[in-house]
Amino acid sequence: MLAANTLKEKPVLRLAIPSPLRRIFDYWPPAGSNSNDWEALTPGMRLLVPFGKRRVVGVLLEIETSSEIDQRKIRCAISVLDEKPLFSNALMQVFLWAARYYQHPPGDVFSAILPPRLRRIPTATGFGTKLWEVVNQPPIVPLSNRAHRQQALLQLLLERGPLSQTNIEAAGFNPALLKQLETSGHISKRIMPVPNSNSEQAKEHRETGAAAEPNENQQKAISALANALGQFGCFLLDGVTGSGKTEVYLQVIERVIANGSQALVLVPEIGLTPQTISRFRERFNCELAILHSGLNETERYNNWYKAYKGEAAIVIGTRSAIFTPLKNPGLIVVDEEHDLSFKQQEGFRYSARDLAIVRGREENVPVILGSATPALESLHNALSGKFVHLVLPERAGAAEKPIIRLEDISCSELLNGFSVRLTALLQSTLESGNQALVFINRRGFAPALYCCDCGWVFECNRCDVQLTVHRNPPLLRCHHCELQLAIPRSCSQCGSKKLATRGMGTEKTELFLQQRFTGFPVIRMDRDSTRRKDSLQAILRQVESGKPCILVGTQMLAKGHHFPNVTLVAVLDADAGLFSPDFRGQEQMVQLLFQVAGRAGRASRPGEVIIQTRHPAHPILQSLIRQDYHATAGLLLEDRRSASMPPFSHLALYRAEAGDIRLPAEFLQEIRNMLEQSGKNRSGSARTVVSGPVPAPMERKAGRYRMQLLLQAGNRTSLQSLLAAVTPEIEQLKLAKKVRWSVDVDPLDLI
Repeated sequence: MLAANTLKEKPVLRLAIPSPLRRIFDYWPPAGSNSNDWEALTPGMRLLVPFGKRRVVGVLLEIETSSEIDQRKIRCAISVLDEKPLFSNALMQVFLWAARYYQHPPGDVFSAILPPRLRRIPTATGFGTKLWEVVNQPPIVPLSNRAHRQQALLQLLLERGPLSQTNIEAAGFNPALLKQLETSGHISKRIMPVPNSNSEQAKEHRETGAAAEPNENQQKAISALANALGQFGCFLLDGVTGSGKTEVYLQVIERVIANGSQALVLVPEIGLTPQTISRFRERFNCELAILHSGLNETERYNNWYKAYKGEAAIVIGTRSAIFTPLKNPGLIVVDEEHDLSFKQQEGFRYSARDLAIVRGREENVPVILGSATPALESLHNALSGKFVHLVLPERAGAAEKPIIRLEDISCSELLNGFSVRLTALLQSTLESGNQALVFINRRGFAPALYCCDCGWVFECNRCDVQLTVHRNPPLLRCHHCELQLAIPRSCSQCGSKKLATRGMGTEKTELFLQQRFTGFPVIRMDRDSTRRKDSLQAILRQVESGKPCILVGTQMLAKGHHFPNVTLVAVLDADAGLFSPDFRGQEQMVQLLFQVAGRAGRASRPGEVIIQTRHPAHPILQSLIRQDYHATAGLLLEDRRSASMPPFSHLALYRAEAGDIRLPAEFLQEIRNMLEQSGKNRSGSARTVVSGPVPAPMERKAGRYRMQLLLQAGNRTSLQSLLAAVTPEIEQLKLAKKVRWSVDVDPLDLI
């Protein structure tokens, strides 16, 4: 890439354009620009360019002196949209690495990185847009009477006020007129500032909470992290639930802010962790920027801008916040690093956790990965010395680890999913003035509706799954394609009206508990009960009141909540993950059970966890109750090693789907042929095993048939080399236009 200050002849600008094509595009600088303008060009700026019959916003990646494209075919950019680059050189390197590693079109990557408002053709008030306005003082050179177009443009600016070049061109004026008027001193350009909706709030002085006195293990972690500030290092903060990982984050961030730097904190789901946001607001008297999909465009844009300008000392967000530019980066924290939410499952399939490590290396700042149940890959990296392993083995304060027991229900008669013993424990917990948590990882009233006469089960006509019964409102719903149907009065096969539900969901569990424990509130917490704005906060306030109650919910309950009065946790069915078709199924089940169990006994009151199972002798469950997470994870790592699965190998998955069942298989077979041919031509490379094409475990989803092709290699470099050689060629296949396809590097979900 050419340095801007060496430009003597018209340079070639290489841009990332929002497009599904895995390439970058060449343009000339805007017409009418000169060498002074070219020298101001810097990678990371946005340009407005023609693309086909459209005008789109692209991001400048490189500046070159020549192009492989016929010069007659290269078009001129329309205008430069930014005075300064939106991203530092280090951050640009992270984004380009991500495009290469995840085999994704660079234009699509940069489009996903930009806030929605910055992806569109800017208006007069867009961030970074040059606004042209009339100069108040007398001009340097008077306008000639013959300069009719300049006079007309000057009159337009007098009448309508500051305008962007895009607006001026839309009014029919040539951009060269702007240069002429600027040279003569009639107009000047400036950047419209972004309004800060929280500026007044930021000026207010808030009382801050005092830091808690760290225990010995917390202090060791804080000291190690504080000493690492100003340099790259990846730290796995491995602490049991309730061990005070957040307090470690807070005390290290305090030092980061004192150094004049910014901290970026990633959390799995911002809507599920309001307590985290609250703790940061209570502790720090500084500007916070919150970034997540629940914000409207203006809120997201303003918070992004505060981070970019360095006004926000702390940026907290979900996975996409990893792309947020920081003026003075000092620390990156990934809380609950094991959570699947950090992996994007559609489009640009990146891992925010892994990108955090790459970004930390490029920006030379430390990265903290925190979890009570680290992902097996992270734990393996820590045990092998690639990450620094910081362990918090004890709960903070007076809290003790809960007692975990298995409840064998293989021969028991259950009452709506509850054993007699568990029902009695719930009763005694409530009568003692404590709270209980019931975990069942199924939404709705029941997972199936069936006919008592012929046995027919109502299924989704677009997916290979049963329809879930919902009670409020009453309907059948597919949780994969969101199909909704009225609950039928009779069987569609035999006409019988004897229909019944099978299994338990959160709604049915809630109803049973309300009828069984009439004197105590039963609170349901799942996707359905928290859809309305502020509904989650209302639920949490009710639980935090400390009054006896039963909290019923899905895995939302395991997402970092602190319920000090919960002394009993009940897991109704722990067996689903034991026999998952996904090789990660057992890992995810163990993590979920430990996380849910960690909600019990977090204060001075002792906690107990009851796990109902029909397979109490299973080695994973036995390890779970007798040992800690590390021992259980050790068993899983040995299984992975023997099967040569991650972290002892590296995976990539080609997926294809279409309405015609034959097309995905034919398309993936062509890819397999290309992979095998490319592998033969690559001497000395480590062997890559190709499996498939085979149907996805859920073959039909939303009316489309799904197939997949799995690549498995012991060497990451050889896998990347093979993917880079084959993936761009796939776009040229005829079948590529007839199927919807993607490549997923380091997939977390094979279903």
